[in-house]
Amino acid sequence: MTLSPTARWTTGWLLAAAWALSFPLFSALAPHRLWGWCAAAGYLGAAAATAVGRRRAALAAALLGAVAVPLLWLVLTGQGQSEVTVIERSGRLLLDSGRLYVDRPAHVEEYTPYLPGMALLGVPRALLGGDGSGDGWVVRLLGDARIWCAAPLFGCLWAARRLLGGGPGGGRGGGRGDGPGRLLPVLVASPVVALPLTVSGVDLPLAGLCCLALAAAASGRPVLTGAALAGACALKWTALPAVAVAVALLAVLRGGRPAVRCALVAAGGTALLVLPAALLQPAELWRQVFAFPTGRAPVPTPASSPLPGRLLTELGPWGWYLAMGLLLSGGLAVGLSLLARPPRTVVAAADRLALGLTLAFLLAPAGRFGYLALPVLLAVWARSVTVPGVSRVVTGSFRLRPSDGGRPTARNERPGGHFA
Repeated sequence: MTLSPTARWTTGWLLAAAWALSFPLFSALAPHRLWGWCAAAGYLGAAAATAVGRRRAALAAALLGAVAVPLLWLVLTGQGQSEVTVIERSGRLLLDSGRLYVDRPAHVEEYTPYLPGMALLGVPRALLGGDGSGDGWVVRLLGDARIWCAAPLFGCLWAARRLLGGGPGGGRGGGRGDGPGRLLPVLVASPVVALPLTVSGVDLPLAGLCCLALAAAASGRPVLTGAALAGACALKWTALPAVAVAVALLAVLRGGRPAVRCALVAAGGTALLVLPAALLQPAELWRQVFAFPTGRAPVPTPASSPLPGRLLTELGPWGWYLAMGLLLSGGLAVGLSLLARPPRTVVAAADRLALGLTLAFLLAPAGRFGYLALPVLLAVWARSVTVPGVSRVVTGSFRLRPSDGGRPTARNERPGGHFA
C-alpha cells in the first residue's frame, strides 16, 4: 500500500515529535529537555497543518518550535551544552595570548577537543566583551558561538545549492511539492539540524563545509573543493574522510590533475591553519585534540554512549587496541572502496562519506549517539539538492545523465574519459 504525499509528510512530522518527546523523558541535560518540549509542540503543529493541506504553515510551525523559540531562549538565558563555553573560551585565549588550549587541564571542562579553526567561531564573543551571566541580550545574541557555528552551515548550503544548479527560485524542483527547494528548509527544521543548532552547534560548520566540498567537487572546482576541505580539517580531525571522498569524486569526473590540485590545496590550507598552534602548544594539541577524544588522556571523556567501540574499551587495554584496529580497518575498507568503485554523483559521494563517518563513530573508543546526526545530515542533504529519480549533476562544462550510465559526457571530453 502506497501512502499519499500528505500521509508521508504527516507521518514524518509525527515521528519527529515522538523523537523530540524522548528528550524530556530520558535526557538529564536541561537544554535538551527544553528543546524536546518546544520541538515536539512544533512538530505536532506541523503534522496537524500538513493533514489539512497547509504545508507552508507546517514548515513554519516546525521551524518555530524546533529552532527559533528554543534557540533564542537558550541563547538569551546563557544556557547550552559545554561545547558553547569551550568554543568561546578558545576565542578569548586566541585574542589574549595567541594560544588556544589551557595548559595542563585538570578538569574535563578545561579540555578543548577541537583543532584551531574552531576557535575562530568564539572570537565574536571575545570581541564583544561578553564574559558571563551579566552580559546584555545584544552581546549574548550576537556573540553566542551557536550563531557563528550556524552561519557557516547555512552559507555553505546556499553556496552548494548554487554550485549544483539550484537558483533562488527553488532549484530544479521549483520549490513546490517535495522538490529540492522545499527539502532544504525541512532539513533545517528536522531534529538532525535543529537539535545541534539549538544546544551546541559544534558539528554544524563541519557539516556545511563537507557539503560544500562535495558540491564543488561534483561541479569540477578543485581549488574551492580543497579550500572547503581545509576549513573542515582545521575544525575537527573527523573531517579527514571527506578529503578522500571529495578527491575520489574529482578524479573520476575530471581526472588526476584536478584531484591532485585539490589534495594539495586541502593539505596546504590545513597546515596553514593548524601548524601555528601545533608549534606553539604541541603537547596540548596532542593531549586535548587526539588523546582526550579517544580515551587516552588523564581525564576521561564524557562521550560515553554504549556504542561498540566504547563497549570494547571497557574490557581492558586490549579492548582499546581492538577498537582502534577495527576503526582503522573500517577506514581502510572505505578507502579501498573509493579506489574500486569511486562515487560519480553527489548522492553517491555523500553516502560513501556518511558510511565512513558512521563506522568511525561506531568503532571509536569514545563517542556519542549524537555524532551519528552528521552522516544522516550528509545523506539527506545530498538528496535535498537532487531531483528525485534524476541523478544528474549539472556543471559548467559537463553533466551526468542516467542514459549515459552515470559516466561524464562533455563537449571537450577526450578519448579515454579525460577532460581538456
